[in-house]
Amino acid sequence: MIVPAEELLKLERKINWDEYIEKVKPIVEKVKQEGDKALIEFTKQFDGVEPKYLKVPKEEIDRAYDIIDDEIIDALEVARENIERFHSITAVERDMKIDFGDCILGKKYTPLDSVGIYIPGGRASYPSTALMAGIPANIAGVERIVACTPPDESGRVKPLTLVACDIAGIKEIYAVGGAQAIAAMAYGTRTIPRVDKIVGPGNVYVTAAKLLVQKDVAIDMPAGPSEILVIADETANPEFVALDCVAQLEHDPMALAIVLTTSKELAERVDEIAKQIADERINLDNLKIAVVENIEKAIDISNRIAPEHLELVFENAEWSLDKIKHAGSVFVGEFSPVACGDYASGTNHILPTSGYAKVFSGLSVETFMKHITYQILREDALRRIGEAVIKLAKAEGLPFHALSVERRLRPESSSQISRD
Repeated sequence: MIVPAEELLKLERKINWDEYIEKVKPIVEKVKQEGDKALIEFTKQFDGVEPKYLKVPKEEIDRAYDIIDDEIIDALEVARENIERFHSITAVERDMKIDFGDCILGKKYTPLDSVGIYIPGGRASYPSTALMAGIPANIAGVERIVACTPPDESGRVKPLTLVACDIAGIKEIYAVGGAQAIAAMAYGTRTIPRVDKIVGPGNVYVTAAKLLVQKDVAIDMPAGPSEILVIADETANPEFVALDCVAQLEHDPMALAIVLTTSKELAERVDEIAKQIADERINLDNLKIAVVENIEKAIDISNRIAPEHLELVFENAEWSLDKIKHAGSVFVGEFSPVACGDYASGTNHILPTSGYAKVFSGLSVETFMKHITYQILREDALRRIGEAVIKLAKAEGLPFHALSVERRLRPESSSQISRD
C-alpha cells in the first residue's frame, strides 16, 4: 500500500502492552500457584495437545539426529560457526585493570548463573533462535542454560529444534510455550527451576508476559512482532525489496514492513510484486510504501521509527552507515537480505522492536554478563580525594560516611560526630 511519508510517523507501532499484560496475568498467576499442573492445562488449551513430557529426555534428542537430514544439520553447523565467530570476536573485554599510580580501578566481568531462552514455535519452527541465544550465552560462560518451546501436534518438541539446541549447547529443554513458559522460567515449577534472566523473541502474549515478570526476573528486551524498513533508490531491485518485506510479514499477522524510496516507479513495482507473491498468511495491509524526495529524508524518518531490521539499498549505501542512529540491525546492499542475519551471517536476530531500538541493543554476549567495578586505593590516593569525600558526605548529611574517611586521614581526630 503506497502512503504519504508523513503517515508513517503516525503509525501506531507502540502496542498497548497494558491490554496484553492484563490478558496474560491470570496465566502467570496460575503457573505461580499450580506449577506443572497449570503448564499442562495451558498446553492443552492453547496448543491443542497434551505434552508427552515437560522436560525433554536425552533419548529424544538422540532420536532427533536420526530424523533430521544431514544436509540440514550441516547448515546448522555453518550457522553455528559464523555466529560463534562473530560473537566471540565482539565479546566484551574482561577484567579491565587501570593503574593510575596511587590507585587501581578496574572492571570485572562475570556471567549470569542461569538464563532461560524462549524459542517460538507458532507458525514455524525456530531452531535458529536456539543458536542465536544459546551460543552467546555459552561464550559468556553461563552455567545453566535452559530453553522453552511449544510442543508440536504430537506433544513433542520438533526434532529440528532439539538438534539446534544441542548444537548450541543447551542442556535443558522443556516442551512448553506461550506466556506459561515465561511464567515457569520466571518463578519456577517442580520440573522447571527458575532462571535469573529470560531472553528470546515471541508473539505479543510472550512479550507481554516478559514485561509482566520483569519485576522479579531480568529480561533482554521487548522483542516481537517482527518488522523491516527498507530505504531504496532507483538502483534497487524491486523483486528483492518485495521479497524481503513479505519475508518479514511471514512471521506474524502483526509484523510490519515499510519501504522508503526516492523512486515512484520502484514503489509501484514493489507494491505490485508483493501482491503477486504473497500467500494467505501474509497481511499486506501492514506493508507501507512511501516516496520521499531524497535519501537524507528517508534516513531521518528511519531514525525516528527505529526499526528492528533496516535495509539500505541505494547507491553508495555503505557510506551512510554513520548516519544511522537507531536500528536493531542494518543490512547494506542488494546481496544482504535480512534472512541471512536471521540464520547464518553471524550477527544476532533477537532484536528490539516497536521503536525500542532507540534505547535497546540486540542480543549479544554482553546480554548474559554483568560487570563488577573495583578499586584499590593507596594512602596517597585517599589523601588526594579524601577531603572532597568528607565535604560531600557532610553536605549530604551522612556523617558516618565522612568519619570513615576522616579517621583514616586524621586518626587523632575526635570520634565525636556532630549531629548538626
